[in-house]
Amino acid sequence: MSIEIERRFIVKSNEWETDAHSPQNLRQGYLVNESNGWIVRIRISDQEKAWLTLKSKLNKVSSNEFEYELPINEAEEIWKLTSDRIHKTRYHLNIKQETWVIDCFHGANKPLIIAEIELKSSDQKINIPNWCGPEVSGQYQWSNASLAKKPISLKAIESSLTTQNEPKGHSFL
Repeated sequence: MSIEIERRFIVKSNEWETDAHSPQNLRQGYLVNESNGWIVRIRISDQEKAWLTLKSKLNKVSSNEFEYELPINEAEEIWKLTSDRIHKTRYHLNIKQETWVIDCFHGANKPLIIAEIELKSSDQKINIPNWCGPEVSGQYQWSNASLAKKPISLKAIESSLTTQNEPKGHSFL
């Protein structure tokens, strides 16, 4: 069984851009998209590679994840059958021996930017860069699957960024 452990943050500034490399244009389409069940997606990278991924949530930061490479022509046919879709550009960053990815969303989810870091264990300590805003790990509304089904508005993004400074009792997490 393959377990993915990751933490996710809304990006609040563009300071990350100086460390970014290896941009990938990604399209993701969802065949099954259940908030409390399985998610089955097709991902196409730069029109060159494609994967079918099956995921199910275990807890706030962990999921079962199974990923299979597909021929690009088959992936394109599957893509045509999806209705929940996202487009994004993904950048990779190496910061203090940690590998981060930054997803810059396009279309209806623009200008949302989310940073992710994959972990070896759920209790792994990380250095959170100062350009990271609120943590959104485990919050379905900020997952790629949810953003494909129901894009986030600019107003909701800005509102979420202000919640990090609100008094106790109103927690973003």
